[in-house]
Amino acid sequence: MSKNIQIVSPIDGSIVAERELASEAEILTALQAASTAQTAWKQTSVQQRAALCHKAVDIMRDNAAELAEEITRLMGRPVSHSPVELRGLEQRARYMIDIAEQALGDLEINDSGGFTRFIRHEPLGTVLVLAPWNYPYLTAVNSIIPALMAGNSVILKHSKQTLLCAERFQQAFTQAGLPAGVFRYLHLDHKQTSKLIKNDSVDFVSFTGSVSGGQAIELAAAGLFKGVALELGGKDPAYVMRDADLDHSVENLVDGAFFNCGQSCCAIERIYVHAELFEPFVEQYVDKVKRYRLGNPLDADTTLGPMVNVKAAALVREQINQACARGAKACIDAAMFTANQPGTNYLAPQVLIDVNHDMAVMKQESFGPVVGIMKVSNDAQAIELMNDSEYGLTASIWTRDETKASELGGQIQTGTVYMNRCDYLDPALAWVGVKNSGRGCSLSTLGYQQLTRPKSFHLKK
Repeated sequence: MSKNIQIVSPIDGSIVAERELASEAEILTALQAASTAQTAWKQTSVQQRAALCHKAVDIMRDNAAELAEEITRLMGRPVSHSPVELRGLEQRARYMIDIAEQALGDLEINDSGGFTRFIRHEPLGTVLVLAPWNYPYLTAVNSIIPALMAGNSVILKHSKQTLLCAERFQQAFTQAGLPAGVFRYLHLDHKQTSKLIKNDSVDFVSFTGSVSGGQAIELAAAGLFKGVALELGGKDPAYVMRDADLDHSVENLVDGAFFNCGQSCCAIERIYVHAELFEPFVEQYVDKVKRYRLGNPLDADTTLGPMVNVKAAALVREQINQACARGAKACIDAAMFTANQPGTNYLAPQVLIDVNHDMAVMKQESFGPVVGIMKVSNDAQAIELMNDSEYGLTASIWTRDETKASELGGQIQTGTVYMNRCDYLDPALAWVGVKNSGRGCSLSTLGYQQLTRPKSFHLKK
């Protein structure tokens, strides 16, 4: 008997849509279709693949307004902010399409003793993409487009909160004329997903989500000798140095912490400020956070929507309460935000000072609208605290000295180092995590390496 999935809107608890889980027969059919289609797809030229993928992106761009509003209903981001995701999807997709020919070209080796030698990038086969709800298009496109451009077929399993996004990808690729079977989505539960990972027809798994989710993926793939890419959690730090541009750092670090209600793997979750700048920084920062408007994300004036569900909000409230019980000071009076209601997923933004690393809010991932700000006396103390984490996705340094930022960045245990910006993915740069933030590499020319295998040609003339 099939099982239904209900998408519950975080806005008001209403049912946005209802879908059935894929049956075993549907899963097997999708796998067979993907395998069969990939045999022909890998023989098409990179230029042909590019034309079809660009067309699919065109279709999604042309429907961006509708898709953006749907994102808001699915996961609660303010409708005024949701279009940002669709613009980001187009930017990343087109970049990865346009660099594919260069990234996938044969690597020629100098002629030696009458031999022709080169290394070719061979597609892996069928790539399973497991995408999360918080940035349902941006996270998925990181793997979908390069996997297709590399000559693989793709099966997409999206979070149950945003499974309509999987259907939108399918509609765009079908309308663009992508051969049947090259891209398919499946609506699955955790047990079905684990079984699918174990299937011999799946050649690579790309997962974005929680650390516990990543552990489950690795367990499912253990001993199968298939590649797994994991983009997991973060507790991303910022260091505001004594020479930082105060206005610029405040504006961007507020946005970096609270955009999407803080529900981003690379959101700013902890800030270390040099003692000489600490008081004016906190004053301006708190003042800016107080200007947020918490409420129904479908209202144009709302700048902070609900968290995805009550459980997620409860975790953030617990971190705030624990920190305050241990001596932290809450700088925001939650009563200022009339939509804030205890026991619901509408949560006022919070800024904490007098924090330390004995508090969960400075060590454990929050994934919500809260940030701790801590005073430091020098660079060495800042670096030590930034590295005092089980995560290592991104870190940002705020200074006017690029040489110093590069020097300090080399000491930070993280996949990406920013100077004077944060919470952004440049598709030209490799997106990687260290420690519990995952493994593998997406985006940039390097992102194609995990989606292909090298095949050497050694030809005697």
